[in-house]
Amino acid sequence: MTKTDMKVFEELESEVRSYCRSFPTVFTKAKGYKMWDEAGKEYIDFFSGAGALNYGHNDPYMKEKLVEYILSDGVTHSLDMATAPKAEFLETFNNVILKPRNMEYKIMFPGPTGTNTVESALKLARKATGRTDIISFTNGFHGMTIGSLSVTGNSFKRKGAGVPLQHVVTMPYDNFVSDSLDDLEYLERFLEDRGSGVAIPAAMILETVQGEGGINAARFEWLQRIEAICKRWDILLIVDDVQAGVGRTGTFFSFEQAGIKPDIICLSKSIGGYGTPLAITLIRPDLDIWDPGEHNGTFRGNNHAFVTATAALSYWKDDTLERNVQEKAKVIKATLQKLVDMYPEMKGEVRGRGFMAGVASEIEGFASKVTAEAFQRGLIMETSGPEDEVFKLFPPINIDDEGLEKGLHILEESVKSVVGAKELVGS
Repeated sequence: MTKTDMKVFEELESEVRSYCRSFPTVFTKAKGYKMWDEAGKEYIDFFSGAGALNYGHNDPYMKEKLVEYILSDGVTHSLDMATAPKAEFLETFNNVILKPRNMEYKIMFPGPTGTNTVESALKLARKATGRTDIISFTNGFHGMTIGSLSVTGNSFKRKGAGVPLQHVVTMPYDNFVSDSLDDLEYLERFLEDRGSGVAIPAAMILETVQGEGGINAARFEWLQRIEAICKRWDILLIVDDVQAGVGRTGTFFSFEQAGIKPDIICLSKSIGGYGTPLAITLIRPDLDIWDPGEHNGTFRGNNHAFVTATAALSYWKDDTLERNVQEKAKVIKATLQKLVDMYPEMKGEVRGRGFMAGVASEIEGFASKVTAEAFQRGLIMETSGPEDEVFKLFPPINIDDEGLEKGLHILEESVKSVVGAKELVGS
């Protein structure tokens, strides 16, 4: 087998490429929580396709169903025409996910990515309320198209738009300023005071755990107060569960433990199950006021994704996976806290919830050094936060004890190695 020359990516692919710089090898095979490169080196995947592979790589049941469907000459592309796989997904999602949680939503298929579902949510909120503005939150990340960028906090990402991003007011996320400041009192004061310059918005959009923003987990009480403020002012609440949803925080939806009921929910990434592109927007029924075709997308009828998404929902027919995630999350948190306690030199803070966890370091460049060292040792993980100050763990939520233990051991050795270097960058 001819070895792939990495120069092909440098010479032919755009400079915008990112992950192939962080993980400089050519991957050829993946299964479960493992990946292999051309040289046969094995890696443990604590990246999970940035949350698109919550069930790991090449799940056997999903693969069986997808191959069976392809070999039967099933329809691949259908826009929003009626197909058997779409009907099966709609019924299964309603019966397995929505009804047991006493949730009633209409299911919309926008384009197949996270930014598509966010764009549809913003458009619908404005259409339904007749208002223009949106309230977003510091360090939020909601996608790379113009509407989604407008509610994204990261200045580097925003700058890429090349045009002013308007009709959005950014408010502090939970504990953004300090533990002592009541940021929601601050937010509500803006809504109350006619001299604040802030109009009553169409919606507020938030992540319950901010992935790209630094693994910041909002307290349940904060989320409950946000919901109460939205109800008081007749503002729609949009929860972007693209990355935090589908079990990553320990429940199917990341907001379940807070007991809130968003008006609109955005799902993508792992909703397709197999890494097959799919996004859905869940809409409170009375808000479903679209005219036919008013929001559409050529690839909203990805039947391969409907097949694998339906197969993935078999994991949720009982609470086995949910309980497993919650138990293993305790192991992850304990390990991270042990590292912070053992190595005070990294000035670390444990962040996150469930299988969406990480450590923020005050030492400039520390998190990047840890992820680079981990990759050399066979562990794939990435950084997050506005300054890449967090090394984050995104293992598949169905990883077994052995895989989790091996990955955490490599992480510990990587931290130990970086701390043991002659000097810490930025210290």
